[in-house]
Amino acid sequence: MQAKNTVLTFRQAKQENKKLTMLTAYDYSTAKLIDESGINSILVGDSLGNVMLGYSSTISVTMDDMIHHGKAVTRAVKNALVVVDMPFMSYQTSVYDSVVNAGRLIKETNANAVKLESAFFEEIAAITKASIPVVAHLGLTPQSVNSLGGYKVQGITEESAKKIASDAQAVQDAGAFAVVLECVPAKLAKYITQQLKIPTIGIGAGRYCDGQVLVYHDMLGMVSDFKPKFVKQYANLGETMKSAFSNFSEEVQNGTFPTKENEYNISDEIIEKLY
Repeated sequence: MQAKNTVLTFRQAKQENKKLTMLTAYDYSTAKLIDESGINSILVGDSLGNVMLGYSSTISVTMDDMIHHGKAVTRAVKNALVVVDMPFMSYQTSVYDSVVNAGRLIKETNANAVKLESAFFEEIAAITKASIPVVAHLGLTPQSVNSLGGYKVQGITEESAKKIASDAQAVQDAGAFAVVLECVPAKLAKYITQQLKIPTIGIGAGRYCDGQVLVYHDMLGMVSDFKPKFVKQYANLGETMKSAFSNFSEEVQNGTFPTKENEYNISDEIIEKLY
């Protein structure tokens, strides 16, 4: 039987140089499949704004959205460590707000940890003091897309590379048990991974991180209009699904579905009494 993934097993994986795996999930059925596949962690990402709700960014995602989807995921999970994103403006306003909202996410979803974007050191420290595990998130932080000027690789200049490396050390010192590094050069991610005692989870950060995370819609080819460079497509379910939907439509229209095998029976005597 697979052991439950926890904050402690994440630390142990780092110490033993074992790679960690993380995938997003936003609903019961998908979370169950991911959990049964042996993935270490499930991220209920605010990326649900893009792939589930059709927003152009994650900025519009609310606490209620995260709680709704987080509840669905945790009902399915037995072994994976479930992390829920704190949405935009749920922690940027004050330390107090960050603790209250992190508490809501944990209490109402039954998740194991929360994730914050950017270097909110005081907030991370306060949340962890409240016994809520925190994953930090540095590099490209989608909630800051407006101030970053778009979805661009971060840490490519000396100044920005030093800032990300310094922030990584600071979020560790503040109490984060892991840090996501998004869209940073592989060699910078390698340097940070070597410097930290906590695991680094990369997404577009190269092969040297302690683990990797992907949005499952990307890796399964379910989003046809956008494919980041860092994504490996492990299947093309988008085309498979469209083909199945089209076949269903065609068979209904030409009368080949449903067939007798898809029907329930009733006595002819009963039907005759209805006339």
